[in-house]
Amino acid sequence: MALKVLSALDSAKTQVYHFKAIIIAGMGLFTDAYDLFCIPPIMILIGRVYYDDKEVDKYRVPPGVVSTLVAIALLGTAIGQVVFGRLGDQIGRRRVYGTALLIMVVSSLACGFSICRKRGCVLASLGLFRFALGLGIGGDYPLSAVIMSEFANKTTRGAFIAAVFSMQGFGILAASTVTMVVCAIFDRASKVSPTAATPDEADIAWRLILMLGAIPAALTFYWRMMMPETARYTALVAQNVPQAAIDVQKVLEVPMSEITEENPVPLNPLTYPLFSKQFFYRHGRDLLACSCTWFLLDIVFYSSNLFQSQIYEHYLPKREEVNAYKDAFEVAKIQAIVAACSTIPGYWFTVYFIDVVGRVRIQAMGFLCMALVYLAIGIPYEIHWEHNTNAGFMVLYGLTFFFANFGPNTTTFIVPAELFPAKFRTTCHGISGAAGKVGAIIGSVGFLWASHKGKEWEGYPDAIGMTASLILLAGVCLAGMVVTLLFTRETMGRSLEENENDQDGPRELRLGSRYSSMTEAGAA
Repeated sequence: MALKVLSALDSAKTQVYHFKAIIIAGMGLFTDAYDLFCIPPIMILIGRVYYDDKEVDKYRVPPGVVSTLVAIALLGTAIGQVVFGRLGDQIGRRRVYGTALLIMVVSSLACGFSICRKRGCVLASLGLFRFALGLGIGGDYPLSAVIMSEFANKTTRGAFIAAVFSMQGFGILAASTVTMVVCAIFDRASKVSPTAATPDEADIAWRLILMLGAIPAALTFYWRMMMPETARYTALVAQNVPQAAIDVQKVLEVPMSEITEENPVPLNPLTYPLFSKQFFYRHGRDLLACSCTWFLLDIVFYSSNLFQSQIYEHYLPKREEVNAYKDAFEVAKIQAIVAACSTIPGYWFTVYFIDVVGRVRIQAMGFLCMALVYLAIGIPYEIHWEHNTNAGFMVLYGLTFFFANFGPNTTTFIVPAELFPAKFRTTCHGISGAAGKVGAIIGSVGFLWASHKGKEWEGYPDAIGMTASLILLAGVCLAGMVVTLLFTRETMGRSLEENENDQDGPRELRLGSRYSSMTEAGAA
């Protein structure tokens, strides 16, 4: 029989604290997206300032430098997910939650203060601080997802976790908006002509854009520190049921009499350790499914992000015709349009449908639709430009982001927060996310080089390389769909404890709640 305090959480009506928790938990994801999507226009400003002496492809940061900076941040994220995920299970979610956010705030500010003015020194220090930023971002992933899952009720839990993740969409929009505003202000103040040398103030502009990303996260630090520990951790891991009841009563409008145990009995904590034989028997398949789908998804998702700068070239004015500020402004403007028209709607479609359609169906559907769109883009890639079908191409490209977010980009964040026992929940979420970041490194480095020809990068995509890369991405999406359908268990409409305990036999392990529902119907 479930503890009263956990039953109360599962059946609690949606209250103000749920929405407050979405904002508090979502600010980490907001900052993550801000720092990722402000990089393309920032690389333009850095190129204008520090690569004005190049004879070939002047003002452009080499792809090797761009991919290295991205990979360094992703490596930090992967490490942060594993380390903070484990700490979240060992010493508590709340105790390490504020630490992760503090690292994000400090490192965001530090990125803007990247020391010295020499090219190599600036890029090296920027890479170091972005690695630190990745550590904080990585720590935020498992903690935000699990804290929201453990506070939510079982009927709307998926929507709440998806809403937390949707803050990434607003982070993308904020990064683009801030970049446009900063560039417009600096452009108006300096009045630089396109043919003039890039002013020294441009070196301040990109630093300011990075530093402004720390403000939203800093504003929520106090509320994170004031959050109580989740009742599930306190009751099931710390074995303190009375304190769990007190913590729930602080944040939800639930009478104490309904969550206090009249005749408390000793709990039976899990006795098997992480990565033991019993752990792998009970949870190994779920961990493999979550890690594989996230790995495959991030190969595709981060490759798409890096293709942006190449695809945008066809919609941007020539570098010789605009100054540094207008160049960065135009890139940010296109990013904002894509975010508003496809990325953000994709997130909120998931919020609306996740607890109606289910995680597995949405994830499989998203992978399939992404594969079809990549094939539609990749096979006739060169023809798109030869016949000037740019508008249709951009619609298809926007659909890849829509179905990523109304699909596996969101569900891979949700499912690991629902499948595993409280004792291992943030650890397993962190491992799954770290596997995704390994895929992101492959996508951000490998596909960037695969899509270009020759030894010199001229700023435009090689049609043959892009076609092959996009078709390969479609194959990765299809592999993700297969893994989802074969190995991922449905968690919709069930308490976290039901998902945890529904793993005692191979048939239940595969079919999850669908098997449970059929047996209950048969018994009736």
